[in-house]
Amino acid sequence: MSFAEKITGLLARPNQQDPIGPEQPWYLKYGSRLLGIVAAFFAILFGLWNVFSILTLSVSCLVAGIIQMVAGFVVMLLEAPCCFVCFEQVNMIADKVDSKPLYFRAGLYIAMAIPPIILCFGLASLFGSGLIMGTGVVYGMMALGKKASREDMAAAATSPTQMAGSQAGGQMQMGGDQHITLMEDPDVWRPT
Repeated sequence: MSFAEKITGLLARPNQQDPIGPEQPWYLKYGSRLLGIVAAFFAILFGLWNVFSILTLSVSCLVAGIIQMVAGFVVMLLEAPCCFVCFEQVNMIADKVDSKPLYFRAGLYIAMAIPPIILCFGLASLFGSGLIMGTGVVYGMMALGKKASREDMAAAATSPTQMAGSQAGGQMQMGGDQHITLMEDPDVWRPT
C-alpha cells in the first residue's frame, strides 16, 4: 500500500459519494479535507486562548474566542464526522452539506472565519480563523474548476470580428476591419 493510498484511506468517509467530482486531483480532494481538520483543531485551540483573555477584561475577545471555537467544531463536524461518533445526527448533517455545491462550503467557511478576526484582532484569532478561511478559499478554488486550455482561452478572448481570419499554426489572424476592432474597445471611444 502506497503512502497516497494510506492517506486517502484515512480521510475517506464510509459510503461517501464523490461530491467534488473526478476532475479534481486526489491531492486536492483529500488535502482540502486534511487542511479543514487541521484548521478546526487550531481554531478550537486558539479560540480557547481567546476565551482566557477574559482575565484581561476583554469581552470582545471572549466573544470572538467562543465564535472561533464554535466555527472550529462546525468545520470538524463537516470534515471529520468520525470525531463525533456519540452524536447520531452528525453523519446526516455532513452528508447534507457534502451534497451541496462546493461554493456553499467555501462561503460557509469564509463567513464563519471573519467575525472572530473583526472582534479580536490578534495572532490567536488571525491564525485560527485564517486557517478556516484558507480552507474556504481552497474549496472556492475547487468550485471554480479546472483551468481551460490555451486554445479555449484564446478563442474566448477574441472578438467576433477577429475570428473572420483563418487560424494558421495556432496563431490568431487579425480581421481586416481594424476600425471595428478599435471601436469595440471602450478605452478608445471614452471621452477624456
